[in-house]
Amino acid sequence: MSGDGRGSGLREAAQRKGSFAQTLRAVAWSFFGVRKGSEYEKDVSQLNPVHVVIAGVIGAALFIIVLLLLVNWVLATGVAK
Repeated sequence: MSGDGRGSGLREAAQRKGSFAQTLRAVAWSFFGVRKGSEYEKDVSQLNPVHVVIAGVIGAALFIIVLLLLVNWVLATGVAK
């Protein structure tokens, strides 16, 4: 690293004490696109960015699975003929 402090900021962010459940809740709200400004500021200061990435991947995977199940159900019922 060049010693400009960017690496230490990332290390500090990764040490935040936000719980994974709190992160899942924040990511779920972000999927809907609604969040209060004060709650956003609280999340930015407390959530661990590694948890946010993991929760985002889990949320996206669940979203895709639900869509696939919905499409398969619609096709199986014959509604989409």
